[in-house]
Order: sequence, then structure tokens, then C-alpha cells
Amino acid sequence: MPLSLNQHLLPGRNFVGGEWCSAADDRTVAVVDPATEEAFATAPDSGAADALRAVDAAHAAFPAWRKTPAKQRAQIIKRWNDLVVSHQEDLGRLISSEQGKPLAEAKGEVLYAASYIEWFAEEATRADGDVIAAPVQGRRMLALREPVGVIAAITPWNFPAAMIARKIAPALAAGCTVVCKPAEDTPLTSLALVKLAQEAGVPPGVLNIVTASRDRAAEVVDVWLDDARVRKITFTGSTPVGKHLARRSAGTLKKLSLELGGNAPFIVFDDADLDAAVDGLMAAKFRNGGQTCVSPNRIYVQDKVHDAFVDKLAARVGALVVGPATDPAAQIGPMINARAVDKIERHVQDALSRGARVVVGGQRVRNAQCTGPNYYAPTVLVNADASMQCSCEETFGPVAPVTRFDTEADVVEAANATPFGLAAYFYSNDVRRIWRLADALETGIVGVNEGALAAEAAPFGGVKDSGYGREGSRHGLDEYMHIKYVCQGQLD
Repeated sequence: MPLSLNQHLLPGRNFVGGEWCSAADDRTVAVVDPATEEAFATAPDSGAADALRAVDAAHAAFPAWRKTPAKQRAQIIKRWNDLVVSHQEDLGRLISSEQGKPLAEAKGEVLYAASYIEWFAEEATRADGDVIAAPVQGRRMLALREPVGVIAAITPWNFPAAMIARKIAPALAAGCTVVCKPAEDTPLTSLALVKLAQEAGVPPGVLNIVTASRDRAAEVVDVWLDDARVRKITFTGSTPVGKHLARRSAGTLKKLSLELGGNAPFIVFDDADLDAAVDGLMAAKFRNGGQTCVSPNRIYVQDKVHDAFVDKLAARVGALVVGPATDPAAQIGPMINARAVDKIERHVQDALSRGARVVVGGQRVRNAQCTGPNYYAPTVLVNADASMQCSCEETFGPVAPVTRFDTEADVVEAANATPFGLAAYFYSNDVRRIWRLADALETGIVGVNEGALAAEAAPFGGVKDSGYGREGSRHGLDEYMHIKYVCQGQLD
């Protein structure tokens, strides 16, 4: 039986200029449950006309919203937070239905999303400038922080509530207006959050959202890239798409925040607490079925503790329950679609052909509970090496390839031997090593004896091909503001 959904949170239409509306040409796209591959709802399949209308609305609303006192903006955003929290169950069911993650995990994502909304509601009143000590008498020098303008937010499917909250909340707090396109696989959660933002009192035109199919997504986004009124792009997704956005937006010199692909190493040294390391890997690797940008993709275990660690890990992974969100016991849901499962299977087969060995898992799951084709068993591989696809590309699934290493110097070199630099993890009880590794790893985020990294108060983002800009924390508000220098003379 499918999960029952609150129809109030299913507007099924775009939201532009304070109105719920269909696509200009009335086209729609089906929303599919990844557990069954059955369509259960529709959303607008928007095009260029819809994208332009959204910019028109956001541009018209910007002058009044930027002048709205920060305290008043904060109060509206706080009401939005309260509505999101009060609809945790409804939103969780919606996330599970269109994204596939187990219901308990989906409900957890709702609170995670709300944490960003609450955080930036509070940060709205802290967007202070500076008074600069003047170098000459009779002058006052100020640095004022001002909203960038119209923001275009493009969000991914793996965290349909958290990612839109992490982008829209700071934009609204800064005094920006927003146009948004959620991922084609998961538009409904985003529409529901916008519905609640409307109910919280966000004025017409301040927040606009249009949905589109995979085939028409570029048509929507290209309008925003070429429109000089859009002053910033914030995007979470693949590195190739991020590079395209950077190139295409250069003509109008937009500000960009790009949270792109990762290839996170997870390093276990022989002085680590192995049980804690296994706990950390389970949290980091198998959250959302491995479909996270900071999911450990390469697991390095020092030779002396390799076998003991693999035994402990295999026992935990083998006990994970795979099933649909309707199963209260499920810990791993379906992957988002057939392409995702095909990639996982291709990576595992490539690893096996190059000498890896399956310790547990290693195949699709199909049984009385898992009736659809998008389930893959949580998997542990050993004898992984740098030649394998699973070491070079994000698998984005529940596959943990383990590589044995000898020295600290060897593993640092291996960990950094990637164009990506989003997150890294390591476990060690050597204080000197901890600081050496934290400094040496070429990533924007480092987890030291910790597998759960994300928090609203922390700056989230990468380096190298993992992008630039930060989300969350006080630094996340800066991404939506610029500095204006004001100098007044003749004050003597």
C-alpha cells in the first residue's frame, strides 16, 4: 500500500508572483515512486516562458522585500519554520513517496531542513556592516552588507527538503528574492515547502518555483543564466553541470555557489577505535542508501587492523534491512531510478573484474517486500584499488569498497589523488596525526572521528572540482550579500 499523503500539500502547480499556476503550455510531467516505478502525481513541465515569468515576478518584488526590516523578514521565516516542523509527518511521507528513503529517515530530513530555516531566520537580524577607522580626519567610512538581488536556486533530488531550505532560507533572510527549479525526480516536496512559506506570509513574488522534466530543465535554467536581472546562481549537483553554469553565467557575471560532486575518502588508522570507526562509516556511507554527496566513496584501512575492521563492517552491513518506505523496519530504500541502479551494478562488476571480492551484498534485491527493480543490496568489497570505477567516480549507492594501506604518507597521497575535494573522514587517536591529516587533506570538510558532519551552524562546501561557496553557518548568509563601501567626507 502506498503512503497516504496530505492533499493540502500537493498543489501540483508552479508558484509564480503569489499565484499557483500551470505551465504556460499546460504540459505536465509524472512523478514516480522509485519503490514501484508507478506514477502517483503530476507536476508542471515548465519551459522558457514560465522561467521568464518567474524572474519578472522576483525582480518586481525585490525592491520592497530588500527594504523590509530584517526583524520582520525573520518573523516570517520563523513562521515558515514552525509550519515545516508541525508538518513533519506529512512532509516525511511526501519525501519517501517521491525519493524513496525510509519514512523515519525522511522525517529526520524534515527536521534537518527546518534547522536551516530557523538558523537563517535568526541570522537575518545579524547582517551587520562595519564602521572603518578613517585614515584622515573629518571622514566616516562604512562597509554595508546588501542583498545581491534575484537568486536562482537549482536543487537536487537526494534531499528534496533540506537542499531547498538550505538555499532559500538564507536568500530570504538576506533580503533577496528567489526563483527555484527543483530536481525533476522530486518536485513535490519543494512545492509543499513553498506552499508552507506562502502560508507563513512570504509576500507575492518573493519566492517563485517552477518545475520541469529532465528534457526541459535546461530550457528553464538557460533563461535564468542569460537574464542579467538574476544576480546569483546557487546549485547543488554534478560537476559537469556546475561547470556549464559557471561558463554560461559569465556573460552576466553572476555570483555563484556550487556544491558539486565528491569522492570522499574514509581512512581508518591502526590506532583508531574500530567500533567507533564502523559506527561512523555506517552513518556516513549508508545514509539515504549512499545517495549523498559526502558519502564515503573510498575506504582506506591500515594493514594491521584491515581484517578485523572488515569483519565488523560486514556484520553490520549484512544486517541492514532493505525495503520500501512503507516497511517500518526498512533502513535502505530503493535507489532513485533505474539509471542509478545500473551505475551501481556497473561499478561493482568493474571492481570484480579487476580483482575485488564481495564480502557481503553485491546484487540487486527483488523479493516480496522489494517488488520494484530499483533496490540494491548494501555491499562491502575488499581488494579495491585506484584503477576501479568505484574509486574514480561517485557510486552514489550503498557500496563500500575497502582498500588496504601501509603508511600515513601513502594514504594521504591516495586520498588527495582525485579532482574532487568535498569531504574526507579519518579515525585515529593520535593527536599529532589528527592535526597533520586535518591540514593535509584537500577537502572543504573533514570529519575527525565523526561520520555525521552536516549541521546548520557549520559551513558546508568543497574545493577543487567539488565547487565553491558555503551553505549553512554565518558564512552561508554572506553568499547572498555583497559589500557596499560608503565614504562621507567634510565632517569637520
